[in-house]
Amino acid sequence: MSQLSRTGVSLEEDLLKEFDRLIAKRGYQNRSEAIRDLIREALLAESVDSNKAVVGTLTLVYDHHIPGLSERLTAAQHDAGAMVLAATHVHLDHHYCLEVIIMKGRSKDIQTMADRIRALRGVELGKLVLTNSGKELKGGVHRQSHTHPHST
Repeated sequence: MSQLSRTGVSLEEDLLKEFDRLIAKRGYQNRSEAIRDLIREALLAESVDSNKAVVGTLTLVYDHHIPGLSERLTAAQHDAGAMVLAATHVHLDHHYCLEVIIMKGRSKDIQTMADRIRALRGVELGKLVLTNSGKELKGGVHRQSHTHPHST
């Protein structure tokens, strides 16, 4: 684990009160953890903007009665090649399905694919969530404590 450094932050009293309210609502143990998460979020946004390697999930809700939609969804995933790691499909009711597509690649490639899929007729909702690929977490130091194998 990397060494901790201390720093001070000056904030207006009203802003600090709102921040304390937010971190209590989210269940943080202290301000430091909340600030670390905010910094990680900002660094993730920079990674996405810089077209760096990220992982993402695209969650879709769609009407499976739309002719050809299932085939177009499958074709889009095949066209993406190795960028698509896995997908899972759940039947919500007689008309609607939920699908989660897990991807890894450059942020702009993933965003392009997600936009293409969300634009398909019959896709009612589509939410893309991008996150760090894991390599830059904890300042690039990989935790040694877990034992499951990694694929490359």
